[in-house]
Amino acid sequence: MTATRRLPPWLKRPLPRSVGQKPVDALLDEQRLVTVCEEANCPNKAQCFTHGTATFMILGDTCTRACRFCSVKFGRPPAPPDPQEPARLLYAAQQMKLSHVVITSVDRDDLPDGGSAHWAAVIQAAAHGLPGATVEVLTPDFQGQLDQVNTVLAAKPHIFNHNMEVVAALFRSIQPQKNYQRSLDVLRHAKQQAPQVITKSGLMVGLGETRADLSKTLQDLKAAHVDMLTVGQYLKPEPNLAEVVRYYTPDEFAQIKAEAQALGFSKVAAGSFVRSSYNAKEQFIGTA
Repeated sequence: MTATRRLPPWLKRPLPRSVGQKPVDALLDEQRLVTVCEEANCPNKAQCFTHGTATFMILGDTCTRACRFCSVKFGRPPAPPDPQEPARLLYAAQQMKLSHVVITSVDRDDLPDGGSAHWAAVIQAAAHGLPGATVEVLTPDFQGQLDQVNTVLAAKPHIFNHNMEVVAALFRSIQPQKNYQRSLDVLRHAKQQAPQVITKSGLMVGLGETRADLSKTLQDLKAAHVDMLTVGQYLKPEPNLAEVVRYYTPDEFAQIKAEAQALGFSKVAAGSFVRSSYNAKEQFIGTA
């Protein structure tokens, strides 16, 4: 049995008062919307909900893949995409007065188009209903089917994000249903297909990677023409998931950020609580 690692002092912080979460919770329940904040047990959920923001997760709450870092339910999703979801998501975004809408999804490998048409419908609803807002999407790899990536891009999101999550050496053990080169190809293709779109990717550290592993992945992402990068500490969300091998210090995150900036990424966020969709608006405008 693996002993639970004690959190270092820089990972201990007070939670915001929960009363501020209630309006967001109520709105999401009313509209039957799912958020990755809740499903993935994100450590930033209380802070985001208190400040009236959330990352919408479309296409249900059950994923067809079982990555060893993620607490989202795994199984065969029982229902096809809900055609009313784009309108319900737009209504919630309008009520929350969002100027930067962040959307992600579970993997839907059970669907012939990977859910890409539904993705496009959601993006278009947000763009038309919130004309002044930016739309950021955090997509699956669509099993490398680039025509499905094109369907998403044709809906004209402002930011196209696909997370690598871990370095190449850990793909087989941490996310065996994904492929390192395939994820790089998706990101490279997105920039080639839609040069105006901002491409983005995210990594977690603390799962056993070496600094050489991390440096190689940063270089590969830059070679794939990724613009924005996030790097955060892996924090085990459930007992049956992968163990934390070590906690990176704030100084180490500062070094990672400096290395990424030197490679030429336009914007880099690196820190213990950094997540790809946390403070996404601030990352986009360069204040995070």
